[in-house]
Amino acid sequence: MCGALTPEELTRLAAHTRKSHVDAGNELAGEATPVDSYANVMKGVVKLTKGLDDGRQQVVGLQFAPDLLGRLFAREHPTSAEAATDVELCVVPRPALEQLIATTPAMEHRLMQQALRELDDARDWMVTLGRKTATEKIATFLVLIADHSQPGHASGAARSFELPLSRSDIADFLGLTIETVSRQITRLRGLGVIHLSGTRQVDVPDMDRLRAMAG
Repeated sequence: MCGALTPEELTRLAAHTRKSHVDAGNELAGEATPVDSYANVMKGVVKLTKGLDDGRQQVVGLQFAPDLLGRLFAREHPTSAEAATDVELCVVPRPALEQLIATTPAMEHRLMQQALRELDDARDWMVTLGRKTATEKIATFLVLIADHSQPGHASGAARSFELPLSRSDIADFLGLTIETVSRQITRLRGLGVIHLSGTRQVDVPDMDRLRAMAG
């Protein structure tokens, strides 16, 4: 967000912003609660969920640095947001950011680009949920985390990262059972596509091979 601003505009925005650290597992925003601020994700992963009346919930998205957290111009949050890992945020009051958007075409353009990218990502995820096999779903999820954990790396280079979600949340996100998630992770490990250290540390020796497994 700040990359679209001039030094003068950054100074104006800085007068209203504050840094915030949120530990993993804590809620950042509740579904249907008023939107009184927005935040840039500076570090960490945010989990977005939708709830049903009977208490069930669905993980509907993940946000990474430098995504904007919060639905622009909405009165209420359409989803709940929770820190999946320890998260660092740059928080901006809603009136200050919306006023700056109204007077700064470059920022409006930057945030529109993010909204369109999220729409494209949602459509891609519909394909993952609707058409891909369980193995392809797990591989697609691992590619997603790898690409956001270490952006800028060569596409086929080895990667090492920590899973931001529990296997239960991965199952919710992918529309699978926990048992299927565990079974498919074990299968990818057995094929040598990934190596595991503990329950969440993942090493990928060849990203091109993982992408191929993702279909």
